[in-house]
Amino acid sequence: MYCKKCGSVIDDNANICPYCGTPQTPVAAANSNDNGGILWGLLGCCIPIVGLVLFLVWKDTKPRTAKAAGIGALVSVIIGILYYVVVFAAGVGFYAFS
Repeated sequence: MYCKKCGSVIDDNANICPYCGTPQTPVAAANSNDNGGILWGLLGCCIPIVGLVLFLVWKDTKPRTAKAAGIGALVSVIIGILYYVVVFAAGVGFYAFS
């Protein structure tokens, strides 16, 4: 494990950094609220900018939930791009045959 403040390598069970004295949050306690809920992914899919912001805010503190929101935003953007490609192709095809 690394210290949150100074970045020194410390024992995985250390509560305080022996080099700088900064209190450390145990990984299990920090991620106990991180269930990665599908609703955050759905929110990210419906409103991609919110999914991106949630991903950026939570990527260090709630990595599973951040991943769900980020994937939702990414899926929404990919679907939007595919939609525009299909609409463009259909428009070009319609114009070519008329």
